[in-house]
Amino acid sequence: MSEWLTWMQEVATQQPAALVSVLASEGSAPRGAGTRMLVSADRLFGTIGGGQLEHRAIEQARAILDLPPGHWRVQDYPLGPLLGQCCGGRVRLLIEHVDPASLDWLADAAEERMLVSTLTASRIDRHVSTQAAPTTLSARGDRPREGMIFAEIIGQRRRPLYLFGAGHVGQAIARHTQPLPFRLAWFDTRPLFETIDGVAIVPEDAITQCVAEAPDDAAMLILTHDHALDYQLTRAALARGPIAFVGLIGSQTKRARFHSRLERDGLSEAARMRLTCPIGVAGVTGKEPDVIAIAALAQLLQLERP
Repeated sequence: MSEWLTWMQEVATQQPAALVSVLASEGSAPRGAGTRMLVSADRLFGTIGGGQLEHRAIEQARAILDLPPGHWRVQDYPLGPLLGQCCGGRVRLLIEHVDPASLDWLADAAEERMLVSTLTASRIDRHVSTQAAPTTLSARGDRPREGMIFAEIIGQRRRPLYLFGAGHVGQAIARHTQPLPFRLAWFDTRPLFETIDGVAIVPEDAITQCVAEAPDDAAMLILTHDHALDYQLTRAALARGPIAFVGLIGSQTKRARFHSRLERDGLSEAARMRLTCPIGVAGVTGKEPDVIAIAALAQLLQLERP
């Protein structure tokens, strides 16, 4: 996951290059925060997910190479049909003309250490720390500006977590996810939740496409406001190709009813057995949103690391 450090050392010190960093994402973004791509005049190193999003980022990266080393800008991209994404959301990118004279920090960079970045008027100052706390950035609202400081864990791999439902439990899961090794993609169909940071509002007739767009190593937690929508999402998740985890909020009775309906709808026993319902580690019985959230996330932390 820290391959970009090699590109910085071997490429950016030898020729003009622009670094494209995903600062934050929302919805079904192809890559999450911390993903990077290095762009030179005629070569690419890495990817931020391909498609139109990457094409536009490359254009911006090569344009910034016309400016002096150290220059940077933040670009926001709404995800939609024009960028080949059906589930909405946003991606916020940091694009910088790498200054070879400001790469002393590479000598200290190592897996699991903290990289602290400070945005200044003419460059991005970085240093490596063992004590800083990671910063969670937003893909919406005011863009990062001069004077902002943020930190990230070098080399940390975050499992995509597709969360369906923005009610009390969904909000608790999202809140507790922030310091954990998950990349949250959060969806709801109700416009009343569009003001919550991180939630992508998707029409009900398109939300199963979000399931289809999820990567194979994603974990899914389904806890919408409607049993019919829960079933629609559960069926789509179990019917698609490999996925790391499919969890459904509910009781053993709900599990039995869904299993019977899935069988009538033609899903194989192997597919049905991939459903986890109820969610959460065994022995945790509290019904409070935070209790459910912590139990569910603890269960996901038990999955083999991607």
